[in-house]
Amino acid sequence: MGRTKDPAVRTLLIERAAQMLRTREPITLRSLVAGTCVSTMAVYTHFGSMDGMWKALRQEGFTRLAVGFAAVETSEDPVQDLATLVIAYLRNALENPDLYRVMFDANFELEDAQAADDTLDYLVRAVVRGQEAGRFRADVVARDLATQSWAIAHGLASLVATGPLSSEAFDHCPAMLIALLVSAGDEPDRCRASVDAACARSAPLA
Repeated sequence: MGRTKDPAVRTLLIERAAQMLRTREPITLRSLVAGTCVSTMAVYTHFGSMDGMWKALRQEGFTRLAVGFAAVETSEDPVQDLATLVIAYLRNALENPDLYRVMFDANFELEDAQAADDTLDYLVRAVVRGQEAGRFRADVVARDLATQSWAIAHGLASLVATGPLSSEAFDHCPAMLIALLVSAGDEPDRCRASVDAACARSAPLA
C-alpha cells in the first residue's frame, strides 16, 4: 500500500527548499526535513526523489501564478483586465519571494513546461480582447504585447524579490504600462483610466 500524500507536507517541503536556496544552505534529504517533524521518506512519498522535488519546486511558482491570474475576473474593459493581470503578477512575486526566485532558474526542470508557458496566455487573451475592442492596433502581435507587459512586471518584481529595491518600486508600474499600451494604439486618457481602475480594483501591494 502506498503512503498517503498530505498536501500540507508537500507545501511545507517546497517552501522550505525555496527558503534554503535563498539563504544558500546546503540542501540534502536530511537538511530539508530537519525541524519539520516529517521524515526523509516524505520526500519520496510526495516527489519520488530529490530530482522530483526540484521540478516540483520550480513548478509551484508557476502554479501559484496561474491561480492568481485565474482569480482575475473578466470585465468589459480588456485594458483594465490586462493591467490587473500585471498587478496579480507583482502580487505573486511579493507573496512568494522565495518561489519567485526559482521560477526562472533554468538549473531546475519543470514538471509541466507547457503549464508554465500557459500562464502567458492569460495576458495574450486580454490583448486579443483589447484588439477586438479597438483599443490596440490590429497589426500588434498579441503575444509580443503580452510578453512586453510581462517584462515590465518581471523587471520590477525581480528588483524587489532579490532585494535592491523595496516594494515601493511597484509604484512605477502604472506609468510604464500606460506608455507601453499607448504605443500599441490605446488612447492616453482612456488607457490611464483603465490602469487606474485596475489599481483601484486590486488590493494594495504592500
